[in-house]
Amino acid sequence: MRRKVIAPSVLAASLLLVIPASAASAGPGAPGIGDSYYPASGNGGYDVSHYDLRLQYQPKTDLLEGTATLLATAKQDLSRFNLDFGLKVSEIRVNGVKAKFATSGTQELEVTPAQPLQKGKEASVVVKYSGKPSEYKVDGWSAWQRTPDGGIAAQEPDSAAWWFPSNDHPLDKATFDVSVNVPDGTQAISNGVLQSQSSRLGWTRYNWRSNKPQATYLATLAVGKFDITTDKTASGLPVLNAYSKDLGDNAGAARASVERTTEVAEWLEGVFGPYPFNALGGYVPNVPSGFALETQTRPFYSPRQFANGANVSVVVHELAHQWYGDSVSVDNWKDIWVNEGFARYSQWLWSEKEGEGTAQELADWTYASRPAEDPFWQVKPGDPGAENQFHGAVYDRGAIAIQALRNEIGDEKFFKILKGWPTERAYGNAKVGDFVRYAEKISGKPLAQLFETWLYTPGKPAFAPPAAAAAAKGAGARSLAPAKPAAEPKSWKKIAATNNLHEH
Repeated sequence: MRRKVIAPSVLAASLLLVIPASAASAGPGAPGIGDSYYPASGNGGYDVSHYDLRLQYQPKTDLLEGTATLLATAKQDLSRFNLDFGLKVSEIRVNGVKAKFATSGTQELEVTPAQPLQKGKEASVVVKYSGKPSEYKVDGWSAWQRTPDGGIAAQEPDSAAWWFPSNDHPLDKATFDVSVNVPDGTQAISNGVLQSQSSRLGWTRYNWRSNKPQATYLATLAVGKFDITTDKTASGLPVLNAYSKDLGDNAGAARASVERTTEVAEWLEGVFGPYPFNALGGYVPNVPSGFALETQTRPFYSPRQFANGANVSVVVHELAHQWYGDSVSVDNWKDIWVNEGFARYSQWLWSEKEGEGTAQELADWTYASRPAEDPFWQVKPGDPGAENQFHGAVYDRGAIAIQALRNEIGDEKFFKILKGWPTERAYGNAKVGDFVRYAEKISGKPLAQLFETWLYTPGKPAFAPPAAAAAAKGAGARSLAPAKPAAEPKSWKKIAATNNLHEH
């Protein structure tokens, strides 16, 4: 056999012909997605469409082993891209080929594929990893809570980095398949619908599917021993609620609250439109924390939410988020009012329905309970700052802003906006300004000044109830504030008891 000898110069020229032009122009993706509050959150250069997580968790040791498969489309020619993750990685493959990887900062996993990713092309990224989530800390803080019989992943604005690699920002939502292997006698709960479960050699595998776009912080994992109730809504939607077996004195109140999930969701459909997801429910694990979180399709509730008895108001708040926050998510974390102002206002509407105080009475009471010099009024709900992202003003002043809108445009157009917004923006993202423009379009009124006053101007704004506002128009008396209501609304204490919802 005779070998043909190719001159080096000819070889170099031929190689240039087979290397895609994109490879020469490829560059690294940004280590952050561009959030103004959390510059390290998320990553640039690609968009994830699906996560397939195959996990095994041993509660006794807190050891989590996983293989995560991400389907992602490059938004530019990528020589390297980042994932957000904190556990130890043993191997990464991109399009089936081993990739180089390194870590930087507190959560950056830098991946260099063997071949650059081409803009517009979908790629598969397989990450194999293991570690003890409770040992991973960011500035001394953890999103993973151990329980007497397992572990929980539920936090905001970050929780994914403790249990799966991701593009960890609400701007990049994806569908999820979560398969979890746990010791027999232990359950694994996640988002969406339980597709199947099977046992083998002392382990039970649970397979969950969340089939609508879901932000990474809204993905949840709960491993432990639970009492589980199941049902279906009138429309056939599967309902699954779970309660740790060791909730102690809080057990009854927790069940009495969360078991009303279906009733609350059906009522919210009348306010916000059709429920946007494939499952419904909630879970209450035995954790020491005090907050609740709108984890998609299956909100997380700390037992302390029910320390003073049943509180359906917290269920209303987290289920309202399924429309405002989960289906329509923030564009940037500074837009948190789009989530929390409306979830708090839904509690006021529930109170109105239950005859325990109208939204106007609650707005008046909330407004009057804080003097003008209170620092509360210095927080801007439309851009509160990272340090005040979950400040009470985002919730309460934010809800008064919504009542001010209702007073300005009337109930017919107001409720049309509440129902139309989650439909128009379903499964997407939005800025505060997007909502303002939508409200102006539907109401036919200029509303920029109203929102500027309530969401962006430090200080206690003027606030008058509808009748006073109508009488004062053109007379300069609109600035008169309402007198403090004679009686505290019956629902006030229950709603105030949920104020630590934002103690994330």
